[in-house]
Amino acid sequence: MRSRPVPMVCRCLLMIATTICLALPAVSRAESARKPMNIDQFDGMKKTIGLPNGMRLGYIDMGPRDGQPVLVIHGYTDSTRDWIHLVPYLDPHLRLILVDIRGHGKSSKPECCYSRWDFAYDIRLLMDQLKIARADVIGHSLGTFITQTLAEDWPDRVRKVVLISSSGGVRAGCAPPAGTPAPPSFDFRSEILKLKDPIDPDSPFMIAWWSSPTPVDPEFLRRQRVDSAHIPLRVWLAILEQGADKHGLEAGLSRLKSPALLIWGEDDPIFGAEDRCSLREALPGAQVQIFKGLGHNPFWEQPGAVAAVINPFVLAAP
Repeated sequence: MRSRPVPMVCRCLLMIATTICLALPAVSRAESARKPMNIDQFDGMKKTIGLPNGMRLGYIDMGPRDGQPVLVIHGYTDSTRDWIHLVPYLDPHLRLILVDIRGHGKSSKPECCYSRWDFAYDIRLLMDQLKIARADVIGHSLGTFITQTLAEDWPDRVRKVVLISSSGGVRAGCAPPAGTPAPPSFDFRSEILKLKDPIDPDSPFMIAWWSSPTPVDPEFLRRQRVDSAHIPLRVWLAILEQGADKHGLEAGLSRLKSPALLIWGEDDPIFGAEDRCSLREALPGAQVQIFKGLGHNPFWEQPGAVAAVINPFVLAAP
């Protein structure tokens, strides 16, 4: 995976210097004793619900019904299963609503539309259907773009946001100086454009797409690859063109007023130092945690450590 070379814009260096950059903490005895969730049982908890716009969304609703509601939104080509490692470490008093966004999992896979506004509107309608007036929202990758849009356009429905592996779009002050060599990264866009139906879950691209700089349960990764290979290629391409592009994110972030927690793995090959800089500039009051040695999915690699940051943030009074 990648790390950022030393030369950078001074403003970015100053911002990064103020970040609490965490080495992987020692896992406590209590954390090491956490029992992993069975994948089949976890998947079996999923239900579907119809929305007024004709969509059906798959979702898992767990925890006390009178608990503090937390919507949890996965990333591009993932599903609710994305969170199976993190859920056991989240506070048991929270009501967690894990969502399959449109085009994924058990949700509808329409011919259109796949912009972040379409995804966010689905989530707002789901909140209406479940009679959730206001919730905290945790998003990962594409799910953070959806979370940002939901908080920007329906601020009365969002209390706090947790953005894991996200970006603030493109900001001139966060670009490396001219002539700086580009660090290694995963050019997923070019690789996705080469895909053909049927998608091979064990192709070199799919293995790279689901790779991690630290070990993750191989059976979990295999199932993730198989499920994502069953997403129609037209959906992969529609999201790539309409919803997964970070360009334009910066335009709406001035309207995001919810308290925010920003989490990254330092070795994320998709959203690196420029993305961290851009989002921190857009949300200067946000809390920030960067985990050394972790990649794009830090909550798979060290779920206890990530939950230890999320729990106090969402449980604290606004």
